[in-house]
Amino acid sequence: MDHPEWGGVTVLESADPAAVPGPRPEPEPASRWARALSGVGYRAPRRTPVDEQLVPPMPDGPGVTPELVPPSPLLTRLGLRLPDALWAWLCRWSGWLGPIAVAVFAGVLRFVNLGGPHALIFDETYYAKDAYSLWQVGYETNWSEDANSLITGPNPTVPFRTDPAYIVHPPVGKWIIGLGEQIYGMNPFGWRFMMAVLGTLSVLMLARIGRRLFRSTLLGCVAGLLMSVDGLHFVLSRSAILDLIVMFWFLAAFGLLLIDRDKSRALVAARLEQGLGGEWWHLGLRPYRLAAGVCLGLMMGTKWSGGPAILAFVLLTAFWDSSARRLAGGIRKAAGRPIGEGGRLLRYGWDFVWSGLTIGLTALATYVVTWTGWIMSSTEPGKGGYFRDWAVQNPGGFGPDWLRSLWHYHYTMWEFHTNLHSPHTYQSNPWSWLVLGRPVSFFYESPKNGQAGCTTSDCAREVLAIGTPLLWWAGIAALLYCLYRWLWRRDWRAAALLSGVAAGYLPWFMYQERTIFLFYAVCFVPFLVLAVTMMIGAMLGPVNASPDRRLAGATGAGLLITAIMWNFLYFYPIYTGQTIPMSDWNNRMWLSTWI
Repeated sequence: MDHPEWGGVTVLESADPAAVPGPRPEPEPASRWARALSGVGYRAPRRTPVDEQLVPPMPDGPGVTPELVPPSPLLTRLGLRLPDALWAWLCRWSGWLGPIAVAVFAGVLRFVNLGGPHALIFDETYYAKDAYSLWQVGYETNWSEDANSLITGPNPTVPFRTDPAYIVHPPVGKWIIGLGEQIYGMNPFGWRFMMAVLGTLSVLMLARIGRRLFRSTLLGCVAGLLMSVDGLHFVLSRSAILDLIVMFWFLAAFGLLLIDRDKSRALVAARLEQGLGGEWWHLGLRPYRLAAGVCLGLMMGTKWSGGPAILAFVLLTAFWDSSARRLAGGIRKAAGRPIGEGGRLLRYGWDFVWSGLTIGLTALATYVVTWTGWIMSSTEPGKGGYFRDWAVQNPGGFGPDWLRSLWHYHYTMWEFHTNLHSPHTYQSNPWSWLVLGRPVSFFYESPKNGQAGCTTSDCAREVLAIGTPLLWWAGIAALLYCLYRWLWRRDWRAAALLSGVAAGYLPWFMYQERTIFLFYAVCFVPFLVLAVTMMIGAMLGPVNASPDRRLAGATGAGLLITAIMWNFLYFYPIYTGQTIPMSDWNNRMWLSTWI
């Protein structure tokens, strides 16, 4: 169950050697040069069998972990011995227990004092109130100028009105934020509750995704742990701002497509084993791919920045299918059943068409459905969603009135987004995002002695939306490593991670004059974290490395993870709006552009 070529690490050993297939015999070196090298001890790396290339084995879990597992060498050295049944159960379910433990850790961090600061911070002033309106009348409404002070005041009231408001973001994220408000009320804890839930669930998803991607429960848990202590993900998990919801659906779609990849390639392997011919042209409805399309539709239904992810994943999954067919074609050729060149090209073309249909059309249909509340609202002026009456006021044209009005509304939204150039104190250029050049201050106060827990002459309270610096700076090196793995080693995992980063990051370079912010980058944080995890897996080294090499790699990896966690802890006060002395706040402003 250890595969160096996939970055696997040792997890378990079978108690019954007979239950595990023995090592494959090494082939004799084919060339004179190879035979000469073998004479001095060189051994070429074993080529992965074709069946394992199609369906790499998972590291543990039911059906993989043997019933009886030998005691842990580490626990034995510590003088501890768990009952055999309990130890076997823990090993069998470690693929879930580890990620759940990491998610619980992340959830505790995110829910502690979730209601503070007791204010509408940054863009919460829009989304918390829009979310409340959606759950009341199905569309966003206007609010009075003193609404914020009334909602967060000593005797809170909700000055709700029904006249429609012009908004520039689709409704999905606000429906989700509003669910927390329906449960806990129109207060900071209520409008942040679902964000903390999604932030915690995204850590669980990432740990499971990392496990499947790297075929290592340990590396999956490392990925979840790193994202749980990323400052940008942490701050947005505690703020009612849409970008974390965009990230959640992006990550969910990626995870579903990974499952689809495994299942579809397993189906190809099974059909090859049965010796089928054209029957493997179509691999079925692919329910996980359809579910991924729904997630991408919900992603774009939260913010339009989710649009490029649809194109990226359509291309990625088509290439995955094409690679599986290319590998399968090699097997058929070896078996004396070659596929003609025309048939091969036709099948590759089909992969791209079918990927676009199943993902793209599903995402588009889902996106339209997310506007149901606006579509079902009244067409009487002032009594429905903004522009809902546009088609009635402008008769003619093609299509039903609701579709024409919706199209006109989207045209005005596009005009707004592409012409937004108003300067903002905390705007930043995407070139500076990876180095955290200009973070965003969501909340800031300067309490004096005796105010808000201040015990010195001057204090500061801030919620700063910035990633954990050591994690992000390590991420730059990790992305370069992934680029190397993709270009020189043809590692599909590196290509997948780079495509996720590209879909969430590169489109912003087309709008460098637009008013944009660093916290938009939370969309690709999971892929950045997975890249760092992949680099850590390389640091650990292959399973057949020498003990000294493994020890050195584990030490380096452990020091990196420890440094990142310390860095998060150091910045924790300015992630959560704690009152600290002004000198401590200044010490945390590592760059002048952070102020």
